[in-house]
Amino acid sequence: MDDNFDDPETNEEVMGEELENMDLEEEVMDNATHCPSCDDITGHVILKEKKVGNGADIMVRCEDCSNVQTVQFRPPAPMTIPFILSDGPDSERVVLMVDADEEFYVNDVFEEQEKLWTINQIETKAGPMTTSSYADNIASINAVRTDMVRVKMTLTRGEESFADVLVVPQDTTFTASHLMEHDDETWRIRAIHTGAGRTLRGTVRAPDIKRMYLHEPPNPEHFAPRTPRERRQAWKEGKLGHNPNPIRPKEHVKSGVKPNTSSKRKKKKPRK
Repeated sequence: MDDNFDDPETNEEVMGEELENMDLEEEVMDNATHCPSCDDITGHVILKEKKVGNGADIMVRCEDCSNVQTVQFRPPAPMTIPFILSDGPDSERVVLMVDADEEFYVNDVFEEQEKLWTINQIETKAGPMTTSSYADNIASINAVRTDMVRVKMTLTRGEESFADVLVVPQDTTFTASHLMEHDDETWRIRAIHTGAGRTLRGTVRAPDIKRMYLHEPPNPEHFAPRTPRERRQAWKEGKLGHNPNPIRPKEHVKSGVKPNTSSKRKKKKPRK
């Protein structure tokens, strides 16, 4: 006789394995549905299937008691719901066909007109707003476009400033102090306003940007070397093209004068 059956812990493990096996058998049950004779969910064998509209009538036989019944499958009735789709400052009302038993949630994302939209408001037929509801109880749904983001900008050129809007994918990021191209011009991102404050160096996702401030970068021609001597010096320092061993400028010291390395000046001795 196996001594393991006298061990309570071993018996619990064996019973646990048997229960797991029973669960697995239920999970792989074919054509599971309710049997009125067994009054339980059991496996069935399909005997006959007949199409009825968009659904079907299926004759099945219970694998446990051999009871035969006809199960009717009918798709839920379609219905329409008005959607208010907001793309930046523009809004459009569209009527979409949905299933009556479909459930909608705030923050759900769906595709319409080859664009992605996020539900931000659900109004019920009773009046109040809700965070989720079935279609047959919904009066209207508001949604905003999510695949593209409008980034407000203030661009400054000299003493003049003007506003503009940039439409970019929602996963776009911008980094303050970096250069960017806009309308065939190069601008420097001076600062990014996120609502909580401005950042002068950080990277921010486009959906989190309240406004971005762009400045025209300095004209490189203002710093271009003009004389042959300035051009030679600029090349030595690696400012003109590739120089594998650039020479950094040293501090200029007049001939015959030693630089003062002491922080305190020596007092002169009085003349006798």
